[in-house]
Amino acid sequence: MTEKTDAKSRDEWSLDREIVLCRVLDVPRELVFRAWTDKEHLPRWFGPKGFDCVTHEIDIREGGRWRFDMRGPDGTVYSNRMVFLEVKYPERLVMDHGHDQDDDPTRFRVTITFDEQTDSRSFGVVAGTVVTMRQLHPTKEQRDAGVGFGAVEIGYTTLDKLAEHLRLMQ
Repeated sequence: MTEKTDAKSRDEWSLDREIVLCRVLDVPRELVFRAWTDKEHLPRWFGPKGFDCVTHEIDIREGGRWRFDMRGPDGTVYSNRMVFLEVKYPERLVMDHGHDQDDDPTRFRVTITFDEQTDSRSFGVVAGTVVTMRQLHPTKEQRDAGVGFGAVEIGYTTLDKLAEHLRLMQ
C-alpha cells in the first residue's frame, strides 16, 4: 500500500473495517470530555481492566500526541501512541492510535463523540452522555483480527474504567 493509498484508506469510512462501541454515562458531557482530554485524568483510567498506563509524553491538543505504555496484569508492556487530529470541546475527538513508532502500518483512526442524552419525561433535562467510539482500521483483515483478539470486550472494560473514574471526579 503506498503512502497516498494508505492515507486515503484512513480517511474513507468503510463499515467492514469499523468497530463501534457505545456507552451511556449518567454524567454531563463536559465532565466526560474532561476525563478524555485532561492529562491528569486520561492516564488514570485508560486501558482494559487490569492494565495501567505509564506516560512518556502527553499533549492533548490538535497536533499533539500521547506516548504511553500499557502494562498488563502479567507485566507485558504494550507501547502506544495517539496523535490527536481533532479536539472539539465538548463534542468530538479524533485521533490515530497505534504502536509508539513512526509510520506504524497498523495504526487506526478513532473518532469519539460525546452526545447529551435528554430525559423525555423531564422536558429535555440532560440525563447523561452517550459516548460513541468508532475505530476505523486500515484493512478488513486487521479489523477482524482485532475483533478476534477481543477488541470489543477490551474496549468495554476500558469504558467501565472510565465510568468508575467519572464517579471519583464528581
